[in-house]
Amino acid sequence: MKRIRPFLCLAFVAAWLLPPAGAQEDQSAREEAPGKKEVVEATEFIRIAEDDKAARLQTSVTRYEKDGVTVDLIGAVHIADKKYYADLNKSFEKYDALLFEMVGGEDMVEGKVPNREEGGGDFQANFLRGMVDGMSRFLKLSSQMQEIDYSPRNFVHADLTMKQFQQKQEANGESLFNFALAAAQQAQNQGVEQPNPARLIAALLSGNSNGLKLEMMKTLGQGDDQIAAFAGNTVIIGDRNAKCLRVLRKQVNKKGRRNLGIFYGAAHNPDLEARLLKRGYRKGKQEWMTAWDVPKAGPKPEEDGKKAQEGETEKAVPQSR
Repeated sequence: MKRIRPFLCLAFVAAWLLPPAGAQEDQSAREEAPGKKEVVEATEFIRIAEDDKAARLQTSVTRYEKDGVTVDLIGAVHIADKKYYADLNKSFEKYDALLFEMVGGEDMVEGKVPNREEGGGDFQANFLRGMVDGMSRFLKLSSQMQEIDYSPRNFVHADLTMKQFQQKQEANGESLFNFALAAAQQAQNQGVEQPNPARLIAALLSGNSNGLKLEMMKTLGQGDDQIAAFAGNTVIIGDRNAKCLRVLRKQVNKKGRRNLGIFYGAAHNPDLEARLLKRGYRKGKQEWMTAWDVPKAGPKPEEDGKKAQEGETEKAVPQSR
């Protein structure tokens, strides 16, 4: 059996799962809406689109509809190109309510969590936040917490409180670390392609952020695939998703909201979709947003021009005998 690399596992979890606290073939279960026999095809929530020049890590916006209510699952990765977050901020304006994930987000004041500025809070959250910040700097990407504007009035906190999260994790004997290891083991069991260790080390030592991103994409592009088989029973995914849909029900039934978005990490979406389908929602259109746009290695234009010029010079100057 191949050895699990805990640091890399945590890094991948940080990139696509939890800022505060898919796949080529998605594993979301085939769900039947109540009273119907229709089988719903598996949904892809995060993917890699590539050509000869670049590879792009993309997340989806997938619509679900029921009785005149529309709900968009807006998948996210938590470190990405700055333009990705700018486009998300603009898209959020159209929703009556934008439900967002953030353990401890109930303490937000004007879009900021006070104890983050003071260095307080949960150890797991602080550790993960430090990892995400470090990764974003090395990879020359932006952080969701830095770029997303959480202050608009249509933003609605739809996650566990920090106290609820800690209590549930303790009761389940769960932590971010054992969750990451379980996800890595699941990836091995499914034969998910892993980054090449030699290329990863070479990229790290040389400071080649694009090389590192290209290797990381192999796992990130199948993130929801890796955890769909067990995530619904976890606090990190299942309990938080359940809370999100309780908030959704309140927004629809008591507040009268008809056009809603759910802004959660893309790895949450297979389970969120299953819960929506069980409640009678039907899947509609799907759009894609590019989170990472990574050029592939190749000669730079100036190098091509220099080589061409050298070639012409060699032809023009007779060789001495």
